Amino acid sequence: MVQLKPIEVAGRTVLGIEVALPKTRLLAIATEKGYIMCGALDVTLLNEKLADRGVIAGRAVGVRSLDDLLAAPLESVTHAAREMGIYPGMIGREALLKMV
Repeated sequence: MVQLKPIEVAGRTVLGIEVALPKTRLLAIATEKGYIMCGALDVTLLNEKLADRGVIAGRAVGVRSLDDLLAAPLESVTHAAREMGIYPGMIGREALLKMV
């Protein structure tokens, strides 16, 4: 099942996405510029094979809900995210504020 949930971050609405899969779930919160995602995000792939796309994204591990994703520190980020001032250790909500 796929669930879409509007989430307010500092007066702006972003889109929470939850995909329930067998024995796991994918979590992402997207803005018009970029997104943060659960541990399934392959930051290395985005930085190396898809670098020309300039994807702005961050990865948080050990999250089980969209609320967890908002509160968790990012474990890794893409090069394009770093250029926007988003860095590992930054809380998901703070990273989204830089993306809106």
